[in-house]
Amino acid sequence: MLTSAKSHINYDKKNLDDRILLQLYKNMLKPRLIEEKMLILIRQGKVSKWFSGIGQEAISVGVTMALQTNEYILPMHRNLGVFTTRDIPLHRLFSQWQGKANGFTKGRDRSFHFGTQDYHIVGMISHLGPQLGVADGIALASKLKNKGQVTAVFTGEGGTSEGDFHEALNVAAVWQLPVIFCIENNGYGLSTPTSEQYYCKDLADRGKGYGIDSFIFDGNNILEVYGKVLKLAESIRKRPRPILIEFKTFRMRGHEEASGTKYVPNELMEEWEIKDPITNYRNYLLNLGVLTAAKDEELRQAFKAEIDEALQVAGAEEAIVPDKSVELGDVYKPFEYQHIVPKSEPENIRFIDAISQGLRQSMQRHRDLVIMGQDIAEYGGVFKITEGFVEEFGNERVRNTPICESAIVETAMGLSIAGMKAVVEMQFADFVSSGFNPIVNYLAKSHYRWNEKADVVIRMPCGAGVAAGPFHSQTNEAWFTKTPGLKVVYPAFPYDAKGLLATAINDPNPVMYFEHKALYRSIRQDVPTDYFTIPFGKASLLKEGEAITIITYGAGVHWALDTLENNKDVSADLIDLRTLQPLDTEAIYKSVKKTGRAIILQEDSLFGGIASDLSALIMENCFEYLDAPVKRVASMETPIPFINQLEDQYLAKGRFESALRALLEY
Repeated sequence: MLTSAKSHINYDKKNLDDRILLQLYKNMLKPRLIEEKMLILIRQGKVSKWFSGIGQEAISVGVTMALQTNEYILPMHRNLGVFTTRDIPLHRLFSQWQGKANGFTKGRDRSFHFGTQDYHIVGMISHLGPQLGVADGIALASKLKNKGQVTAVFTGEGGTSEGDFHEALNVAAVWQLPVIFCIENNGYGLSTPTSEQYYCKDLADRGKGYGIDSFIFDGNNILEVYGKVLKLAESIRKRPRPILIEFKTFRMRGHEEASGTKYVPNELMEEWEIKDPITNYRNYLLNLGVLTAAKDEELRQAFKAEIDEALQVAGAEEAIVPDKSVELGDVYKPFEYQHIVPKSEPENIRFIDAISQGLRQSMQRHRDLVIMGQDIAEYGGVFKITEGFVEEFGNERVRNTPICESAIVETAMGLSIAGMKAVVEMQFADFVSSGFNPIVNYLAKSHYRWNEKADVVIRMPCGAGVAAGPFHSQTNEAWFTKTPGLKVVYPAFPYDAKGLLATAINDPNPVMYFEHKALYRSIRQDVPTDYFTIPFGKASLLKEGEAITIITYGAGVHWALDTLENNKDVSADLIDLRTLQPLDTEAIYKSVKKTGRAIILQEDSLFGGIASDLSALIMENCFEYLDAPVKRVASMETPIPFINQLEDQYLAKGRFESALRALLEY
């Protein structure tokens, strides 16, 4: 039998009634009992891995109970209390952890790497930092729609060392977003102690540098966590702004169970063991008379029965049977393309005008579309594509951003989660490397992992030919064609640029949209003035011939056209791919089977570029039709140089004609 005992935590229930006091206890007890069961299951080999939150339950439960159920929470892998407090059915959680189909990721991801719109929870990825910027995006959507809602996001003390943490705090501060940033300072990042993670006295101090109100709470005191977060959340709903809270707590078990805790001094474990949030709060409630030993035992038995029943349901579920069509079908969210035919008379405009016009008309068509990027508002962007947009759409929808590519991509993802659309302009495609992680690990994988769309278009001004040097001239599409879950668009003409951009914005999947800078003001075409769309995955056959197939895209299309103009005796099919993912393999194979020769021209350097994959596809699918080896023509294996003499030598353009002639003579 339990008896009342001293509490080692100072509690103050203030005006909380007994019902709330007891509910706080129940919501902490349930995840603790689940964890104790999980430790048994992991020893039995029934669960592959477990990240324990024992000792930290007060933070998860207190924050979750302080928020409204329709407000988003972005937890970490020690926040089981978030999921159980939101009343997610236990059998689904167990199915998730056992890799069953009834979980939230269909066996594709483990533990807490999932989200669920039904419960307004957005799970973490192992890179930790990106979820902080995603919280910014969800909070931005709330602010734009005047919902008066708060978003809470968790990280550990180790995660505060990542650049994403600082970028997310800065964006939230500049835009005054209603986000509660929760740092669970539990002593260790895996085996690395806090003394080796940061030098400041308290992590809360970091918020001051961004102009954010910051607080330090006792993370083991459930009444302090719940009461103070509740008050802060109410304040933020009335006056949107970010808040940073450092919760002091401790991790009582290993980073995950296999790692153990041998690196932790025994006296430190003993010091924190007496501060256990559940034992102390139970003693407090017993002394207060809100809880009795009999009632406590009744609660424990009821939870254990619920856990055992849920385990039986999950255990009885059939193991996942691999199905290639299902796996491939879930990489992208299904998109019902709507073909819109232009009805207006065309006008002769430049490539850059077509992009600007298409973007403006999409902003008019989609009232929930937000454009973000450096200098895109009043200044109109460095290429003036968004010039005049602020006057028409306002600063809320046309947003200048700080120089923080990673956080802005993450913010775009948050807008998508909250039901909006986002276009992000990379000032130059080269700068996307600073936002690479959230693109390839968050946007690209979200639908496959937990059925969540990433309704984001990232505009990529790219390419050489303008003497801009190695940091402003790359055409880096191959970084993204390699990544399942992304779509990659690369138009060569104004008409295609406008129609494909409209489709990209309509598509709920993440799209990397490449715009060649050298084409911006050098290429003109008759383009309808009204809104229209062009389907992805349909190449354009620009010229027809019998002797050879030329496959290219972007500026390479114009290089090929110039070459054919100067070599009128060459009878060639010229294919402009237009989209690299999805790829129109049917058009490629049909042409190669007709001509028997194929040459692929790309501006990117040769090794690892998309030309290599196109060559392999042709060899594998058209080998018996070939009269010569497939030829790739690409730029030199160096970074892109600045001065025009070196740039001309670097580019594939100057080598294409001789390669074409050599292949024809093979």
